[in-house]
Amino acid sequence: MEEYISQAMSLAVEYSPKLALAIVTLIIGLWVISGVANILEKALVASKTDETLIPFLKSLTSWGLKLLLFISVASMVGIATTSFIAVLGAAGLAVGLALQGSLSNFAGGVLLLIFRPYKIGDLIESQGQLGIVKEIQIFNTILTTFQNKTVVLPNSAVSSNSITNITANGTIRVDMEVGISYDSNIDDAKRVILETIAKNDKVLKDPACAVGVNALADSSVNLLVMPWCNTDDYWDVYFGVREDIKKALDANNITIPFPQRDVHIINQ
Repeated sequence: MEEYISQAMSLAVEYSPKLALAIVTLIIGLWVISGVANILEKALVASKTDETLIPFLKSLTSWGLKLLLFISVASMVGIATTSFIAVLGAAGLAVGLALQGSLSNFAGGVLLLIFRPYKIGDLIESQGQLGIVKEIQIFNTILTTFQNKTVVLPNSAVSSNSITNITANGTIRVDMEVGISYDSNIDDAKRVILETIAKNDKVLKDPACAVGVNALADSSVNLLVMPWCNTDDYWDVYFGVREDIKKALDANNITIPFPQRDVHIINQ
């Protein structure tokens, strides 16, 4: 028993300074890495690097430096670096097989940054979600919806499926359908609608707004109204023009009908 205690004491005396130094190195190293990542972020911002790349490069640099730090700390404790790297490689392979989804998300993030289907600030629709791109991370894309909800989309799913970038071209067409009664004059209704839209400052003059018959429905003639606007004004035009059209049609005695049905009574 005394022999075991003596060996334990000698090991403690031998390894305690190394362990203490390793812990201090780890703490200081993590602090330095955090500072380096923040300095890199500021440098990228100052160099006017695309803001889409900044979070990705910051995260990638941080994780790479942390991996080197952990290897250095392990060698300070006395773990053979070559053996540690071999064990780390084997563990990495096992973890990689178990986390194939995460690796595919990383690959998806790289593809998104290479092909750039969207950038931070764009309004996109993907995976059934509509929102503004807040951040493109290593594994996920973060959206903020119009209801101020945060949506996290896996990069692999986004990169391998359809993406609708609503703000990419700077302008957008706002399609809306307006029904008028069969008794109303179509030309008069189109004139009133176009005159009303022309008064809206947020509707673009070029391309010009178009109005056409979209359907002869059961109870109404449906006109498709297609004004253009800047993407930032989409919702203002979407709601404002509808309200203006309704008021203008009422003022010109053009009826927007309720659903109706003809009933024929046969006396026998």
